[in-house]
Amino acid sequence: MLDATMRKLIDPALNRLGAGLARTGLTANAITLIGLGMGLACAGLIALQQPLWALLPLALSRLADGLDGAVARATEKTDFGGYLDIFCDFVFYGAVPMGFVWADPTANGMAGAFLLTSFYANGASFLGYAILAEKAQMHSTARGVKSLYFTGGLLEGTETIAFFVALCLWPDLFAPLAWAFGVLCFATASARVVLARKVFPGKG
Repeated sequence: MLDATMRKLIDPALNRLGAGLARTGLTANAITLIGLGMGLACAGLIALQQPLWALLPLALSRLADGLDGAVARATEKTDFGGYLDIFCDFVFYGAVPMGFVWADPTANGMAGAFLLTSFYANGASFLGYAILAEKAQMHSTARGVKSLYFTGGLLEGTETIAFFVALCLWPDLFAPLAWAFGVLCFATASARVVLARKVFPGKG
């Protein structure tokens, strides 16, 4: 819901930083993998019950997630780069809740399983829509220049990162926050399915 607004605010600065990094020879794919490493470090610190320390690699992972696209725009955008970026994003999104479950399986297990299932459903609705949009030759730059078609929704990347930050700040509230966010994820996925039915009509 907030991604389009956030892109307008952060893209100019990211593009300047990305152009500078591109001149050093650092590739977009390398930055993507660095971001994944930071994201997994974040999840590891959460699993070790150090959620406040996890905020640092969390921030660095999301900075890398913005910079890889900026570097690609300054050099060369590739289909594989877009694929790698979305793959690493989804690994990160799953790893953080897993960290909380590993930190306290008894308290967080059920809520974590529900949250991860909601992420799975939301991700499937997002990627499925992107495939159909590509087939229909649809394009959008509302959420920045992307390799995939990004549909809007109640919950997007900005809201998910804010949610992860809240979990790190108040880890004892993981279960109620996870149940609530999971419900909103399912609502987002359902709305995207309804939208897809309208945008890509057919028999049946």
